[in-house]
Amino acid sequence: VNPGGTEAWGWGLNCVNVHDPVPYFDITPAQIIKGLIEANEYLGLPHSMHVHANNLGNPGNYTTTLDSFKLSEGIKPKSKFGRDQVMHHTHVQFHSYGGDSWANVESKAKEIMDYVNSHDNITIDMGQVTLDETTTMTADGPFEHHLTELNHLKWANADVELETGSGVVPYVYSPSIKVCAIQWAIGLELALLAKDPMRIFLTTDHPNAGPFIRYPRVMKWLMSQEARDQQFNAFKYKDKVIDATNLAGFDRELTLYEIAQMTRAGPAKALGLAHMYGGLAPGLDGDVAVYDFNPNEPYAPDDIEKAFLNAKHLFKSGVQVISDHEIASNGNKRTLWVNARANENPQVMRDIKEKFLRYYTVTLNNYEVTGHYLPNPYVIEVDATQ
Repeated sequence: VNPGGTEAWGWGLNCVNVHDPVPYFDITPAQIIKGLIEANEYLGLPHSMHVHANNLGNPGNYTTTLDSFKLSEGIKPKSKFGRDQVMHHTHVQFHSYGGDSWANVESKAKEIMDYVNSHDNITIDMGQVTLDETTTMTADGPFEHHLTELNHLKWANADVELETGSGVVPYVYSPSIKVCAIQWAIGLELALLAKDPMRIFLTTDHPNAGPFIRYPRVMKWLMSQEARDQQFNAFKYKDKVIDATNLAGFDRELTLYEIAQMTRAGPAKALGLAHMYGGLAPGLDGDVAVYDFNPNEPYAPDDIEKAFLNAKHLFKSGVQVISDHEIASNGNKRTLWVNARANENPQVMRDIKEKFLRYYTVTLNNYEVTGHYLPNPYVIEVDATQ
């Protein structure tokens, strides 16, 4: 999260682009990101390196996003779990802004997706603004301070040991605010410009752009141009939003199959779990949702949202947990975790132990996650010792 920037926040500073030096550390965000990609592929972990890049939420930040993407060029996955990407960039809506001020902020979703569409070793998720009141919370400490200076609402800030500097700030995404409406349009543009729905995932960066309970509404916007037009007409600054974005000219409507790719098959593959989830092939877990919706029959936009708000039937691992819209069972639960084994370097372990003794409020023994924190464990074994 904000590589190097959160460390800089300890001195009231930030790293705005990937080549800004981290104060008091001879390193840059670019080196951090690339080093983590290489370490992840050395270990062969199921999921790729997962990044919330620098310069989130600022006009003109799309260039920082593209610079972050480029750090993955030439690196191929070395994982046995079937993923194609070496970088997952999260909530890209917040990283796709043009302009040099809030007065002229504009969408750069096309520039972002031109790059993503032509590089198959990257996956992204939307971070779709849902036009709700919410409470933002992130490990991007300097951004939260910046946000409270913008909206003047309460701000909480905390360091967590030596690992992160988090913040919490309430925020209202109002359809009467031009910037909020532009953010709404940018998120949808990203998904509608994607050539491969298996590499862009439906998210709201819960709770930062909106609550995940709004996924059905986001599906409605993606599947219905009429629904998008209705929302445009509800904006106070409709004409200015249309001028700053490209969404009004899009007639693409995602199919139910593409929604399934964005919400099921794609995430499963990116997480390295396609051998377990995300499809109906023999041998996969019996996870099936049945909705009261037939895309081959005439329907209104609100029918989409209504259907996805409440599954008619739901099976988890072959056990029916929802029957006729009612909860029927708690199902079988599992806690997935990765047991990654690597050749230990004694000097590295000494350095870690010394750091804990000098700076942490807990010992290394108390820091480790023990078995009783993992109910119903399912272990994914990774062996990088060979």
